[in-house]
Amino acid sequence: MLVVAGTIGLDPTKRETASAAFDVMREATLKEPGCISYQAFFDRGDPGTIFIFEQWKDEAALTAHFSAPHMAEFGKAMGDFGVTSTDVQRYDVSAQSKLM
Repeated sequence: MLVVAGTIGLDPTKRETASAAFDVMREATLKEPGCISYQAFFDRGDPGTIFIFEQWKDEAALTAHFSAPHMAEFGKAMGDFGVTSTDVQRYDVSAQSKLM
């Protein structure tokens, strides 16, 4: 399994625009083969920070996601967010166990 997690900084006044774009992106992405989960959450203490968290079955699924038409549309939409930073990491997960 692959996990993608990180933050996107944006203009806080563009929060609603970003939220609407993430909703569209999430709906399309969850239909992709190999997508286990796909989420975006706004930081409770900083309205200009979004946390993203994704789980993918394998490399092929993640690679296909980057080529999906809705990914290209989302990339264009990000121009309207006033993006100030991105810090997104990919994690290759070799084991998983229940914590709670």
